[in-house]
Amino acid sequence: MTELIERADTADVPAAESSMQQAINRALRDLLAEDPNTLVFGEDVGKLGGVFRVTDGLQKEFGSQRVFDTPLAESAIMGMAVGLAMNGWRPIPELQFDGFAYPAIDQIVNQMARMNYRTRGATPMPITLRLPSFGGIQAPEHHGESLEALFAHVPGLKVVAPSDPAQAYTLLLQSVRSDDPVVYMEPKARYWDRRATTFEEPSDPVGTSRVVRPGRHATLIAWGAMVHRCLQVAELAAEDGVELEVVDLRWLKPIDTAGLAESVRGTRRAVVVHEAPLTAGLGAEVATLITENCFRDLAAPVQRVTGFDVPYPAGPLESQYLPTIDRVLLAVQRTLEY
Repeated sequence: MTELIERADTADVPAAESSMQQAINRALRDLLAEDPNTLVFGEDVGKLGGVFRVTDGLQKEFGSQRVFDTPLAESAIMGMAVGLAMNGWRPIPELQFDGFAYPAIDQIVNQMARMNYRTRGATPMPITLRLPSFGGIQAPEHHGESLEALFAHVPGLKVVAPSDPAQAYTLLLQSVRSDDPVVYMEPKARYWDRRATTFEEPSDPVGTSRVVRPGRHATLIAWGAMVHRCLQVAELAAEDGVELEVVDLRWLKPIDTAGLAESVRGTRRAVVVHEAPLTAGLGAEVATLITENCFRDLAAPVQRVTGFDVPYPAGPLESQYLPTIDRVLLAVQRTLEY
């Protein structure tokens, strides 16, 4: 972990490029500057700048009253966020790692997600929970989880996962400015993904996907770090004349059913790729929506490439757990054989 943090701190990034870590930092800075009621808080997010340095420099610029550290108590962090939202603040709490959200499930599910409904709209919950998520950094247990299906199942929550720096910036602006509670899942493995980035104001409505690579033979659907994996697959498939369309779902709740259907109607085949276990994963919901809306257009059953039905493994075993290029290519081959 220390090696990864040092990489983020010392890297000389050209002015035309940005990492996802830097893009999120910039979005937080812009949000704090535009609204004095916006607060950033969590475990080590202040002076240290967060374990991934995503909040680096924010406390120095905006002060310890608006960017501050909390006790190592996730239930307290989320309970405080709910109380602040009830009193007119716009909190952006961070839980240090995805697996650390489990102790705060009561506050997230029974308070953050339900308060607006419980009060018949009188108490909006403009909370954006920043959650470093998914695997790919070979961390210990509870430091690499895929909780999107858990949160997407909870009425009242919106769930979003960016896949690159530009999306990380735009989607965070969109999330924080919303009066609804949002779980913003940051793919840790892509924090240092550097590319030429244009920082733009949100233009697409909440709940829309995007086509990141057009194609005609099959649609690959993914979110977070798996979008990059699918783009790698598409590059290799193109060498054999197979043109794969890659769709970045982005919003995991609400899901862009219309956008998915438009893509799949064009290719007639779909493969869903995610890191979470297979059983009851979000890919099952995506596959069902495609089947319900594109049944007469499908030339093959929807395929899924996922993690396995085991606890998320630590260290080098991750490479055996995460969807690989070969596993995705095999799924593409299966769907093309119909």
